[in-house]
Order: sequence, then structure tokens, then C-alpha cells
Amino acid sequence: MIYDYMETDMAGTLVLAGDEKGLRHLNFISGKHPVAIQGAWQRDPAHFKSVKTQLAAYFAGEHKIFNVDLFPEGTSFQMKVWSALLEIPYGTAVSYQWIARRIDKPDAVRAVGAANGRNPISIIIPCHRVIGKNGALTGYGGGLDLKQRLLRLEKGNVFSANQAPLPFSGR
Repeated sequence: MIYDYMETDMAGTLVLAGDEKGLRHLNFISGKHPVAIQGAWQRDPAHFKSVKTQLAAYFAGEHKIFNVDLFPEGTSFQMKVWSALLEIPYGTAVSYQWIARRIDKPDAVRAVGAANGRNPISIIIPCHRVIGKNGALTGYGGGLDLKQRLLRLEKGNVFSANQAPLPFSGR
């Protein structure tokens, strides 16, 4: 596994990790579920140059669609939730119930919330776009303050909601 760090003004220090299959982790170093760098992992800043460029442009409000090979790993249910997250258009917020219905599990709202909270590729798989059905901000791995700032960033830079969702492969 290859990894590197990215310092950002908006989100603090991010950890990126992946391999030839794609990006597997994009986490907040001080978040709820930080990725643990393993001894066999190798640091290679050049490996993530494109991802970092896209993230920097996103944080600057200049980039709305990521072009990154993604390879998250999770349960079948988690993968369905994360795939549904990729369908949420930039500048839009949806409820956990919307996600549950989207994956044909309308009674699984809490499980959707749990899967959302375990998203291994924050920001690019936009779990920050999921809020309570009453419009309240709910948990976020980078903290509610960051979630609110990301939503405000996107709201100020909204464009057509007809963008194609970003596909990913995985187990």
C-alpha cells in the first residue's frame, strides 16, 4: 500500500492511501476513524499528485467532479451505500432516508448512517452531503464544523445536477 499526507487549510491534514487498484483511503488524520499507517506501507507523494491537485482545486471552489480510481473495501451493504453517495450531485444534501430508499432498504436508515460513518474515502465519496431528514447536520468524521464548511463551499459553487456519478470498483 502506498500512502501520503496532504495539508489543507479547510480540512487539516489528510491521509491518502491506495495501490494499483485505486484510492482506498482518504481520511482526516485527527478524525473519528483515522487510517493506521502499516509498517509495510511505503510513502510516495508522487503517487497521489493528481488526487492532491483535484482536492486543492475542490477546496478552492474550482473543482466539482473528481476523476480518481476508487477502490474502497467494505461489506456488500457498505458498498451499496457508498455507491449511492456518489450519486448525490455537487451542492446537494440528502437525508439518510433518501440513501436507504436509493439502495432499496427503506427501513435501514440507522444502518445507512453507520455505513456512511465508515466511508473510507471522505470528500470524494461525499458522505458530507448526507444530513438528517429534518435538515440538521449529523455526525461527520472530520467534525460537524468541517461538514458545514464543505456544504457551504459547494452551495456557493453549484452547477447542473445532471453530472454523471463517479463509478468505483471494489469487493
